[in-house]
Amino acid sequence: MNTKKINIIIADDHPIFRNGLKQIIEEEGNIEIIGFAENGERAYEIIKELQPDIAVLDIDMPKMTGMQVLKKLNDEKIKTKIIFLTVFASEDIFDEAMDLGACGYVLKDCAVNDIAECISRVSEDNYYLSPSISNFLVSRRDKMKKLELEKPALSNLTKTEHTVLRMVADGMTSKEIAHELFISYKTVENHRTNISNKLNLKGTHSLVKFAIENKPLL
Repeated sequence: MNTKKINIIIADDHPIFRNGLKQIIEEEGNIEIIGFAENGERAYEIIKELQPDIAVLDIDMPKMTGMQVLKKLNDEKIKTKIIFLTVFASEDIFDEAMDLGACGYVLKDCAVNDIAECISRVSEDNYYLSPSISNFLVSRRDKMKKLELEKPALSNLTKTEHTVLRMVADGMTSKEIAHELFISYKTVENHRTNISNKLNLKGTHSLVKFAIENKPLL
């Protein structure tokens, strides 16, 4: 029988909330808290050092937000799974969290009831979000289906074209994309032209407009 405990760290700038989570989580016999952080910078350092199975991060923290922490972990290919905590039931924030690869999304006022189940689900390679915002996931799926119907050629983009399109959505210039992907400026421009042709986007700024408007879905 596998008795390996789930190793986690908790990062939140409010000590009372941190301690509350600690008490709830420690009641679960299969979860071990191996670190705490009071800000995003410290959370990143601990995750990088200990590489826990899961990190429970407040989104809104001093020094680095939870989102910024996850971006750095992605850049460094650190595989710790991220559960976000937030007081904001915002669909835009939820979409950004999903885009970055978060595995869990829990509202703070639901944390007492949701956090243990969320950790358990995420440890089994599933996703979890507070039931009160499950409509966000439905909305996201509906938007993706609509976009696929409007632009079926999205599925014909190459892996590199998808990457370039997401970078355009992030507001990066062709020069910045070229530097990031270690390719020439001309190659990036060719990719942008090919994407525009495949998606039937006309006009100088049509690609940028499309990418930004559909960023959560790309």
